[in-house]
Amino acid sequence: MTKRSLLYLTVLSIFPSFIMVGCASIIGKGGPELVNIRSTPDQASVTISDETGVKIFEGKTPTNVTLEKKKGFFSGKTYSVKISKEGFSDRTVTVNTKVNGWYVAGNLVFGGLIGWIIVDPATGAMWTLDINEINVTLETMKQGAI
Repeated sequence: MTKRSLLYLTVLSIFPSFIMVGCASIIGKGGPELVNIRSTPDQASVTISDETGVKIFEGKTPTNVTLEKKKGFFSGKTYSVKISKEGFSDRTVTVNTKVNGWYVAGNLVFGGLIGWIIVDPATGAMWTLDINEINVTLETMKQGAI
């Protein structure tokens, strides 16, 4: 077998593995993402609800929460993060998903059509969270005059 034949055989055996995966999946961006939640003052209550209003997390700051990015095959999730503490005004932060850059650009080079329409949408790797850290300062509630 010549060197040229060996090169062709190697390329032909590796090429199918590139077209059977999505680029965002290759990079490891599938699955849930970690969000760090902090507040001043500490020990504020945190309630996270998804776009349907279902409560998915309750806890106290500081905390770390993993949030799923995929709602459906081609749709990302949205979360409402409410931070509250007695004597302070509540704060609500919206966490959205956005299209992952590796999904767009990387599939041009590595994943191809299979990555764009099957692998990355199915695994959720096509999405990334727009916020990975929430750090809020709660304002003291003003007492009204009697």
